Formats: sequence, C-alpha cells, structure tokens
Amino acid sequence: MRLEPTPPGFWMTVLGVFAAVLGPFFGFLVGSSMGRGDGDPLLSPLYWGLFVGVVVGGLGVIAAVIGGRRLWLHYHREHRAQQDEVEVRAS
Repeated sequence: MRLEPTPPGFWMTVLGVFAAVLGPFFGFLVGSSMGRGDGDPLLSPLYWGLFVGVVVGGLGVIAAVIGGRRLWLHYHREHRAQQDEVEVRAS
C-alpha cells in the first residue's frame, strides 16, 4: 500500500467545515448547561455561549473558504502544468 500526501488546503477545508457546523451547537450546549442568567437577558450565559459559538462557526467558514481556495488552485495548477506539457510534446 502506498500512501500519498494530501493536497494543500485539504485539512484546512475539512477542519473549517467541522468548526462551522459544530461551533454554534457547542456554544448553545455550553450556554444552556450554564443555566439561565438572572437579570439582563443580554448578559445571559445562553446568549454568550451562542454568540461565541457563532463566532467560532464564522471563523470555521473563513478557514473552509481559504482551504477550499488553496485546494482548487492546487488542482488547477497541476492540470494546467499537464496541459502545457502535452502542448510542448505536440509541437
């Protein structure tokens, strides 16, 4: 069995997608497990947990987009290099 390295941007995309999906869920879980806050609803642990989860999810989306761009560029550069090589051999 021969192992091949993953292309650049693959793990960044995968981890970004997981952070984007699971960030708000864990934020809501942590906030709700801390209980209801007394007084102002803006200072509620549920609010802050969900807010932090959404921020983590947003960072995950940014990481996934950047990783996806790196992955896309890697495959298109490789394809373009193969096309150039075929053109050089043909001429």
